[in-house]
Amino acid sequence: MSASNENQNPQNLSGAGWADPKTAREAQQRKSEKRSNLLYGVIGVAFLVVAIAAIVWRSNIIPRTATAVTIGDEKYNTAEVTFFYQNVYQTFLNNNSYLISYLGLNTNASLKSQKIDESTASMMGIDAGLTWHDYFLDQALKQMALLQAALDSAKEEGYVYPDSIQSQYEDSVASLQAAAKASGLSVNKYLQSKLGAVMTEKVYDAQLLRMLQYGAYSGAYQDTLSYTDAQLNEVYAKDPNSYDLASYEVITVNGAATGTTDADGKTVEPTEEETAAAKAAAKTAADEMLSAYKSGKSLSTLADGNDNATYTLKEGGAYMGDTVTEWLFDSARKAGDSAVLESGSNYVVTVFHNRYREEYNTVDIRHILCPLGTATKSEGDEGYEEEQAQLKADAKAKAEELLSQWQSGEATEDSFATLATETSSDGSKYDGGLYKEVYQNQMVDTFNDWCFDTARKSGDTGIVETTYGAHVMYFVGTDMPRWQSQAASTLKNDDFANWIQEFSKKYTAEQHSFGMKFVG
Repeated sequence: MSASNENQNPQNLSGAGWADPKTAREAQQRKSEKRSNLLYGVIGVAFLVVAIAAIVWRSNIIPRTATAVTIGDEKYNTAEVTFFYQNVYQTFLNNNSYLISYLGLNTNASLKSQKIDESTASMMGIDAGLTWHDYFLDQALKQMALLQAALDSAKEEGYVYPDSIQSQYEDSVASLQAAAKASGLSVNKYLQSKLGAVMTEKVYDAQLLRMLQYGAYSGAYQDTLSYTDAQLNEVYAKDPNSYDLASYEVITVNGAATGTTDADGKTVEPTEEETAAAKAAAKTAADEMLSAYKSGKSLSTLADGNDNATYTLKEGGAYMGDTVTEWLFDSARKAGDSAVLESGSNYVVTVFHNRYREEYNTVDIRHILCPLGTATKSEGDEGYEEEQAQLKADAKAKAEELLSQWQSGEATEDSFATLATETSSDGSKYDGGLYKEVYQNQMVDTFNDWCFDTARKSGDTGIVETTYGAHVMYFVGTDMPRWQSQAASTLKNDDFANWIQEFSKKYTAEQHSFGMKFVG
């Protein structure tokens, strides 16, 4: 979970003048020709002004404080716009790490020099011809306008931010300071190494707080959204494939021809005839397997002995829109139906068992995470297993201590939430350790098994060990059925998107050319 002072509005900074060193030197030379004692003094001052101007320029004071954008009544300087630009850019990299090279983005080259190609632009739903810098800047300015509009609305409403926002802010600042210290850098230098030369701790902290405030305000809006059973049933009826699951078995027979290697060790691609023959052989094998299945043989054993065949049992497969799931989710499908389906170069022997809606209840829980301590040994080192065992024992002992502490007090859900806020290392601590509408297999196995124990009842507590450490558990109770939770999420997403769209219409970012030159 991500960890999301008074509210600091961006400074309203006027543009500062800069003495061009070349002009100053020329003026100095002209004056020096007069050989006046008085002018010698003036020349000394001119030299000083030039020196100061050069130092100021190298320190990025002017670039970082120059007004770059105006949104509503607020002016944002270069450093503040850079904060959002880098936030958009880094988030894009994190969310698409496996696609970066495919998208044609070179993270080691200037974004201003890289145009987004037509295929990437089409896939992203944007205009072709933009540079990556243009794209990230546009997204950053939209983010800034939305945030400004939402925070203005919160102020107008008299919205009171929860105490957890200040806690998140302080923890985030502390984490930043610790990271800088570990790198042997000041916080400013650390931020500049990550986010560019114009960034400062003051700017970073102020904009971080505003983002956390936006998160709280938008989250509060989403918490007000609720829906009737009739609304949820209507959403389900419109698109049951998005909520249903299917149980089925498949044998995938690979029909792709393999290349060969010539005398020089180079790969020789298969001919059209070889490709066609390989696919035909796959179909023949698949047809034979289906025939054997219908004669009473188990599908799970029919792939044995065929290196090109892979058996899979799916107890709850989701609709994916591919050939196989299109067939499985056909409304005419009946238990026991079977077929050989063509899927690209493969043939798939498919047996349908059933289709169902997830009717089980989701659950609400609170927990406190006691993380494993820092290991000093790597896997394979002598004493590694012993150290790991000790770290796990220490985490469990801490969890037991906290559970005992809670039990000796009021031992209520509220007191557990307070203890979670004070002691948990999980991001949910800012909401008292709460996870709502937890569904089957959302969490790691031991955590999941505790939550969905059929004997579980409200108020139950316990300790669960996972790879993350030891968890002090509190069972709040059951929540809405899983399918309803999904349908409600669909409606919430739509309503939240409309909410964002309305705020996005309120402001347009006005760019100022001088300040914008230094963004990116």
